[in-house]
Amino acid sequence: MSRLAVVCGGSRGIGGAVSRLLAERGCRVAVLSRNQDSARAMVESLPGGLSEHLALSCDVSKEQEVKKTFDTIHKTCGSVSYLVNAAGINKDSLLLRARPEDMVSVLHTNLLGSMLTCRAALRSMLNTPGAAIVNIGSVVGLKGNPGQSVYSASKSGLQGFTRSLAKEVASRNIRVNLLLPGFIRTDMTAGLQESERPIPLQRFGSPQEVAQAVLFLLEAQYVTGAELLVDGGLQLSL
Repeated sequence: MSRLAVVCGGSRGIGGAVSRLLAERGCRVAVLSRNQDSARAMVESLPGGLSEHLALSCDVSKEQEVKKTFDTIHKTCGSVSYLVNAAGINKDSLLLRARPEDMVSVLHTNLLGSMLTCRAALRSMLNTPGAAIVNIGSVVGLKGNPGQSVYSASKSGLQGFTRSLAKEVASRNIRVNLLLPGFIRTDMTAGLQESERPIPLQRFGSPQEVAQAVLFLLEAQYVTGAELLVDGGLQLSL
């Protein structure tokens, strides 16, 4: 029987690449997105389409939506084997100019959202051999960046959360790891010039390259509480 993978923010960008790779590797994928049409379009493009995979609308920052969505997943597909938290937003601004409502939105989506989805998924993972969670952080959470103090805080918080959760559930053979992308070709980096960034490999990464690293963390049976940088060596220049 194929493993069930839930990909939050799975309709585009890094999450979309993860959804596609997991489907190609034989997983049944539940694609979660705030936009139902986007989730459906992604699922329709996957091997097996709507007959094999799920397209679900969910705002991960809202507790009741998360609970309802995972209840649907459990009733429809059974236990979750893999959870990938790729949903994220950024509203860049110097802190002195940041609006409180934007600060709350970034923290709720990037940090609280991962907490809520992990809690919801763990209820079925407790009895699923080889279950694993990958949270998507950012190299900015590790090194910081001017104009991204709130975004950086949300991703730094995800580091502490991942380390602690990995310790909490290790005795149940559930692994929890953090992946830290650098500059990746997604909507978030649209308009940025690759030649102006101090990346030793001299290019932005692709969502597919990040997805390959996610797959490694999902399958690596003796890796938990780890942080994997996928940034082309960017951290060496910061």
